Order: sequence, then structure tokens, then C-alpha cells
Amino acid sequence: MNRCYRFMFALAIAFALNFYLLPAPAHSLSTSSNQVTAKEIFQMGVKTMQQGNYSQAITYFTQVIQQQRNFAGAYSNRCLAHLQLQDYQNAVTDCTAAIDFFPGNPEAYLNRGIAHYRLLEYAEAIADDNQVIALQPRDFRAYYNRGIASAALGNYQQAISDYNLALTQIPQKSNYLLGDIYNDRGLAYFELKDLSAAMLNFDMAIRLNSNNYRAYYNRGCACARNGNYFGAASNFTEVIRLNPSDGNALMNRGIAYHRLGYEQAAIADLQQAAEYFGVQGKRIAYERTLDLIKIVQREIPSHVEIALAF
Repeated sequence: MNRCYRFMFALAIAFALNFYLLPAPAHSLSTSSNQVTAKEIFQMGVKTMQQGNYSQAITYFTQVIQQQRNFAGAYSNRCLAHLQLQDYQNAVTDCTAAIDFFPGNPEAYLNRGIAHYRLLEYAEAIADDNQVIALQPRDFRAYYNRGIASAALGNYQQAISDYNLALTQIPQKSNYLLGDIYNDRGLAYFELKDLSAAMLNFDMAIRLNSNNYRAYYNRGCACARNGNYFGAASNFTEVIRLNPSDGNALMNRGIAYHRLGYEQAAIADLQQAAEYFGVQGKRIAYERTLDLIKIVQREIPSHVEIALAF
């Protein structure tokens, strides 16, 4: 029942936002009054996106493109807005257009790779990350994203190699970002059943960011796989403290409590997990948790009374 957490691409999207909010390259503008108007609309789109209004930003960037079809920056920014709205197919289309008009734009490749990943097109994501690396060999984001895509394909050794490269390139003062890479490298080791290496990486992720609930969750999974249910329960407790509505952490802590013989605590956690899954519309998880409750009930000695409340 363990489900491990990966940070995915919020890191890359946040960095891409900073890059994309620069004005379009000078060669994409001319001095005509119509082009200047396009530039002004572009800046309105940038400002709107900074404010988090991605739908309105898309409208502005579309207006820019209608006035100046080869405005690469407008496609790039519209791509990023689509990413934020989880419209990955349109993000791919816009990033491709940005690349067509400005082939040397690593950000367009980076964000198209993110969109491909979200569409489960892992090979295409890796191809785009390779293009970023060819243009910017010291860009840790490309190595990190390529590592995550490789892990999705089950190529965990390749993923670890890419995480190692990312760690050599990332600014060392970026503790939160470093922590996320260590977390993902720990996951790769976890999948390779190298639990010692996985634990070292999860420990480092937590040391760098004590609020990293993903790393606590994953360390809890590693403890459980080692048979250390006290450690598992302790780590899942930290997840719940940081993210109280995490049904998976509650479910897994309930299983750990059951393994330890704390049946009342186990039932309470599983009930609460089922409640969260039900509210969140996670039907399969909800039904599985109800099955777990029945299993725990059957294994409780007859002299122990458990108060059930649904």
C-alpha cells in the first residue's frame, strides 16, 4: 500500500517562469507602430501572468501573435501559461512554435519537455532535455528533469546519474531545490531496493528542508520496507503534521500501527484516511482502505473493543 512521492516539475516550472518573463529577443521586434503595440500587449500579458491570472495572460499573448505571428516570446509565455493551467497539449504546440521561430531558446525545449512528461511521453521529454543540455550544458534543471523522465521509464541507474549531474550544477545555497533532488535520487535507490542509499538521501532531503513532507513520507516507506514500523509511524506522523489531509500518510501510519499491535490507533487512522479519500473522490483508495479496516477488525483479539464511527 505504500505510495512514494516525487517532486516532479514544479521546480522547473518556477524557474521557467523567471526566464520567460524577460522581454522577447530583440530580433523578434521591429520599429513599426503595429509591432510596438504588440510589444505593449506582450508586457500586459507578462504582468498578468506574474499576478497568476494565466487565462487572461493567454488572451493577451494570443493578441500579440495575431498582430505579429513570429513573436517567439509570445509563444513561449503562452506555453508557460498553458503549463500552469495543465493544458499540456497546447503547451507542446506553443513551445514548438517558439522553437520554430527561435531554435536557440532552451526554455522552450525545457518547458516542452515538461509538457511531454505530463502527457506521459517520456522519450519525447528526454529528447527535449537533451536539447537543453546541448544549448546550456550547466543547466541543472535539464539533468533533473531528464532524471525524472528516465525514472518514469524504469531506468533508475540513468536517473541517478542525471540527479548526480544536477547536484554538481545546482547553486549550493538552494537548500529546498537540493532537497528535492536528494528526495528523487532516494526514490531511484528505493526502486533499486538499495534501502541504505535511499535512507541516506531522504535524510539529506529532510536536513536541507525540515518541512519536506515528501521526504518524510518516502523515508517512512523505506522504514516500513525494512520492518521498522516505529520509524515508519514516526515519519508518517511528520507528514500528517505538515500536510494534515494526506490520506496516504494516514493509511500507511494505520498499517504501521497495526503491525505494532496498536489496533485502536490503526482503526482511527484508517477511518480518517477513508474519510479523506471519500471527500477527495479517490474511490479506489477509499474502497481499499475500507477493506483494510475489515482486515484489522478480523485480526483484533475478541476481548478488545473498538469504537467504529462512520
